[in-house]
Amino acid sequence: MTGRLNSAQPYALGVFRIVIGLLFACHGAASLFGVLGGASGGGTIDVGTWPGWYAAVIQLVGGVLVLLGLGTRAAAFISSGSMAYAYFKVHQPEALWPMENGGEAAAIFCWAMLLFVFTGSGAFGLDRFFASRAEDAKSADKEGADAKHTPVAA
Repeated sequence: MTGRLNSAQPYALGVFRIVIGLLFACHGAASLFGVLGGASGGGTIDVGTWPGWYAAVIQLVGGVLVLLGLGTRAAAFISSGSMAYAYFKVHQPEALWPMENGGEAAAIFCWAMLLFVFTGSGAFGLDRFFASRAEDAKSADKEGADAKHTPVAA
């Protein structure tokens, strides 16, 4: 059973990445564009407002990149840092525990994004697609170079 679960790990991680990226992007879109209920019960965040507007941009862009699995590690690193900042500067001064200070989403997103920094995109990510294409091109170039230098026996 462990073998089967281990073989499914990249796919489970890929689906988890897609869900987290989508939710993170939706959080940013709600704050920037007022969709899905908007920011803080409706409306949008004023452009350039520190730190909310910048956090929303990071959420939208980082969420989309994580969703697609494109530049996953870098996008997740920035996103995780943004959520750590949100937790410690916005939520934690209200109370210590996330249940008390409304910081559950910031804490969960912070740790989920940090996981992607170390695991990468998993299955279904564009990172993996582009890496496999680069490897195919590299091996094709190597085979072509080897063919040029292989002596022909009579």
